[in-house]
Amino acid sequence: MVLGWLCLPAVASVSGGKLPEAEVKTEVLHRPFICHRKSKYGDMLLVHHDGFFENGTIFYTSQGAGDKDAMWFTLGIRQVIKGWDVGLQNMCAGEKRRLVIPPSLAYGKEGKGKIPPESTLTFIVELLEIRNGPRSHESFQEMDLNDDWRLSKDEVKEYLRKEYERYGYPPNDTLHESVAEDIFDKEDKNKDGFISSREFTYKHDEL
Repeated sequence: MVLGWLCLPAVASVSGGKLPEAEVKTEVLHRPFICHRKSKYGDMLLVHHDGFFENGTIFYTSQGAGDKDAMWFTLGIRQVIKGWDVGLQNMCAGEKRRLVIPPSLAYGKEGKGKIPPESTLTFIVELLEIRNGPRSHESFQEMDLNDDWRLSKDEVKEYLRKEYERYGYPPNDTLHESVAEDIFDKEDKNKDGFISSREFTYKHDEL
């Protein structure tokens, strides 16, 4: 899983307000004939992706090692750049899209790593699989094992483990720990080590 270079920098603001946002240009390259489910905020997505600069130079591909470099992430919690959270909604498993993402929805004025400041980026993204994610509202009661209306990190990781078993996959402790850490970093607003039902279900601006 390669998440570090996809993390979003802070949103710039002027006079206390957010800058007007540009749009993600989305093109469907392939869509399966049968679509049983479409992606939504809170879902966990498994994707392959290639990233290109405006001049067509590729800066990243996950295709080089078969499925080993396919990436899991949770849609809508800013685990990846905002252009992905916007451009990968309502997508079917097996669908492939081209996303052209302006700097304000990617890495902005700062850039990151090999990404220069003010870069417009193009991604070819293939969605391999959709699973219920720990941010989906319908998951809260299933995750709250002791019915105390708050979630511990262990409860979140146990939910992820059960989801993997449900779909016939072996547990992935490294992924579970990474996803749980990211969720608690963003959603445990009072930093008490738990996510309350209000913290879990509250709709943030970016969602």
